[in-house]
Amino acid sequence: MKVEFIYEKTCPNIEPTREQLVAAFDRLKLVPTWQEWEVSDSKAPDYVHGYGSPTILINGVDLLGALPNSDDMSCRIYPNSPSPNNGVPAIETIVAALQTPTGAGVTGKKFFGLNLSMLPTIGIALLPKLFCPACWPAYAGLLSSLGLGFFDYTPYMLPTMLLFVVIALSALWYRAAQRRGYGPFYLGAGASGVLLLSKFHFDNDPLMWLGLVMLISASLWNTWPKKLAHGACPACQV
Repeated sequence: MKVEFIYEKTCPNIEPTREQLVAAFDRLKLVPTWQEWEVSDSKAPDYVHGYGSPTILINGVDLLGALPNSDDMSCRIYPNSPSPNNGVPAIETIVAALQTPTGAGVTGKKFFGLNLSMLPTIGIALLPKLFCPACWPAYAGLLSSLGLGFFDYTPYMLPTMLLFVVIALSALWYRAAQRRGYGPFYLGAGASGVLLLSKFHFDNDPLMWLGLVMLISASLWNTWPKKLAHGACPACQV
């Protein structure tokens, strides 16, 4: 499911519409996540031009089924709008669109897809210490009681964790400019370094937990909807 928010940067209805969008996701108990496009941005795709501000697309379809009809930016008017200028869509309108056949089943896949890529790295970081002689007999005894042979996984921990770190950082890097910039990637890179050092060099639990908190913070920061400043909208003025 792809949700897109299109706006013109001077429109006064940007922030109220964001709030309605978050409220609609919350009403459906979904993770609020979407892609934003500012129409004057050179990185904005061609298909966003011609839509009024603000516009919400769900899988490429406008909330009200409207089509782009002009290259000139104009403000949108919505029926049953809660705003005095009728420029903000009602929560019910957004919820109904999210529940249509094209919108049904939205589960925040983008959010979870990016954040779940962090879990293998976190899981390996939480595995028992590499150098704990007293631990191995306990592990062997436990596995034997379950009818399983003991397997020494330690030679594979470092290359496996490096692989998952690369996957996690790739998720933070991918299309970063269209989400929260490269700050989350740099934080995640620092977190990965802290985790690797704490696990394979210093064997330091507090340092490991610091790295985990940094990595989780980077992931949440990366997927949180961004907010941009706005002012007066010339197209809305009489």
